[in-house]
Amino acid sequence: MKRTFKILFNTLRTLSFSKILLLLKLTVPHPLFSILAFHATMKSFVMAQNKFPKTSSSNGIGNAYRHSLWTCLILMYCSKVSSPEKSLEFCRKMTNLHEELFPNEPLEKMMDLHNNKVGMNLYMELLPGIHRQFFESSFFDEKLTEKLESAKILNNLDDDFGDDLVYLKD
Repeated sequence: MKRTFKILFNTLRTLSFSKILLLLKLTVPHPLFSILAFHATMKSFVMAQNKFPKTSSSNGIGNAYRHSLWTCLILMYCSKVSSPEKSLEFCRKMTNLHEELFPNEPLEKMMDLHNNKVGMNLYMELLPGIHRQFFESSFFDEKLTEKLESAKILNNLDDDFGDDLVYLKD
């Protein structure tokens, strides 16, 4: 727990004042969503690190898994306390803001945003078949592992891979 707060504090220290204001603008009106999204962030990071120790923090297949899992988990937790529609809107804003707060190269940003969208779409696809109170992270792990089998390499900004996960070639 102490390590988690240290990581959070060190991350927030890197942000400019204007970026902190953007973060507060999203999180202050939605404190419960924000706490749940933070928990989803930590859980997705740990799950991806365990499954893909070499590529979860790079631009490889583990990163694709982590980003899509992250959005699934944010939606899962937030939908337990609110509607899926409100959860989806918050998730979209939170994950887009993440890319704004911690900018990447254009191709990396496109990859992250695409994989975030794949995760959101997966959650919404599974939602009609399972009551949102009964979702578990293992549901997403299984489905995302299947999606990894058809993951594509993103080469340029014009690529469009629909609902396939994407990653960058090392």
